[in-house]
Amino acid sequence: MPPEVVFIGPMSSAPLPLQASPIAFGTDGWRGILGVDITVERLLPVAAAAARELESSAPEGLGSREVVIGYDRRFLAPELAAAIAAAVRGAQLQPVLSASPTPTPASSWAVVERGALGALVITASHNPPEWLGLKIKGPFGGSVEGDFTARVERRLAAGGITVPIAGDTETFDAMGAYVAGLRAKVDTDALAAGLERLGLRVIVDPMHGSAAGVLPALLGPKAVETGVIREIRSQRDPLFGGHPPEPLAPYLAELISAVRTSTAEGQPAMGVVFDGDGDRIAAIDENGRFCSTQLLMPLFIDHLARARALPGTVIKTVSGSDLMALVAEDLGRQVIEMPVGFKYIAAEMLAGGVLVGGEESGGVGFGMHLPERDAPFAALLLIEALVEGGVPLGRRIDALQARCGGAAAYDRLDLRLADMAARGRLERFLVETPPMEVAGAPVQQVISTDGVKLRLGPNHWLMLRFSGTEPLLRLYCESPTAERVAEVLAWARQLAEGI
Repeated sequence: MPPEVVFIGPMSSAPLPLQASPIAFGTDGWRGILGVDITVERLLPVAAAAARELESSAPEGLGSREVVIGYDRRFLAPELAAAIAAAVRGAQLQPVLSASPTPTPASSWAVVERGALGALVITASHNPPEWLGLKIKGPFGGSVEGDFTARVERRLAAGGITVPIAGDTETFDAMGAYVAGLRAKVDTDALAAGLERLGLRVIVDPMHGSAAGVLPALLGPKAVETGVIREIRSQRDPLFGGHPPEPLAPYLAELISAVRTSTAEGQPAMGVVFDGDGDRIAAIDENGRFCSTQLLMPLFIDHLARARALPGTVIKTVSGSDLMALVAEDLGRQVIEMPVGFKYIAAEMLAGGVLVGGEESGGVGFGMHLPERDAPFAALLLIEALVEGGVPLGRRIDALQARCGGAAAYDRLDLRLADMAARGRLERFLVETPPMEVAGAPVQQVISTDGVKLRLGPNHWLMLRFSGTEPLLRLYCESPTAERVAEVLAWARQLAEGI
């Protein structure tokens, strides 16, 4: 499956708004432009409403008054995290503040470890540098669901006032607790020794984000000293090098070059990349090929079901590669397909019985861990799979594709439409008269789980899906060849722009 090379990052080229948007939660939190949408004056009542809802919705028997506060490395994130502690105190609850920037899953880990009511995390995840936002985590260690955030919005609309209370806020080593927790789940010393034995190097690119330092801390100082693991772009840069901190091939030239150089010099390498708040992952194989979760998920399924013999079903989104289902079915595992969005996967994980769940955009969760996207934990399991298999990432993926159905190409294109009216016309067209032929191929099945997915044959489909709030159309395609993917996406683009 070749690199995903065509992608327009969300809002990366959109003009900055002059007026604040209404406060509304999306699929994972409330986000907006810092200084326009996200200000102290707007953030404090949102934090207070969220804290009160965490208390009101707490499961029976949870007597904690703590609300964990975390933050990433974005501009003003530490200061805003400290500020919302006053709002939590104003709600008569106890804020506990991370002593340093941490990956978002570290806040989720802290909630579970401390038995807290939940967490408020100041982050804009993978969005462009001018963005910031707030994520809410529940007492179970994952993102709260839509009905929870709807209740927060109703509290805001009701206009109640919570007066912030100044005071000293307790801080704690959230990063240290998170690293210790992951080391207790995975034998990281054995992983470091295995990489050294096999002559494999791991090059980590945290994209200047808050997951910097996590993998070196997990694998230990000896692994760093021997060069088994090293980091690039690990220093804080609120501008993220001029790109959104999203794990996509166009933003990873330095990592791809470092991996290829290491391999050419005789030490095969794997690149691991995290997004700005450490909840999304992608990889670069020893040949410089970009590996999104379309390729990593099948490897996780194979490793956990076959090598670890762990129980559970596989959860994939409708935009996920067919290879995920092929590998799962080869190992006798049930596959459940959900709409796009990790919240649907997390709901299945909370119900129990899940081996692994993932989405094409980089979020992966594991049944034996949190009901949460956790990229550093996923990286540990990726390294574990390579040590167990004894071969570099590219060879491992190629063998898996050959075993379970052959190679396939995948790409995604985000297309900004003229306006919401154009979006409405296209949406009606797809619902009322979906195409029966795509780029010369007859449509064999129309799937409406999320948007419109047109199945064209084995390992061959086109999906058209709209953004929830803007005139943005996402086009996804998988096909046996990269040339066919490009042809189908060009056809879909022409269709969308012609209606």
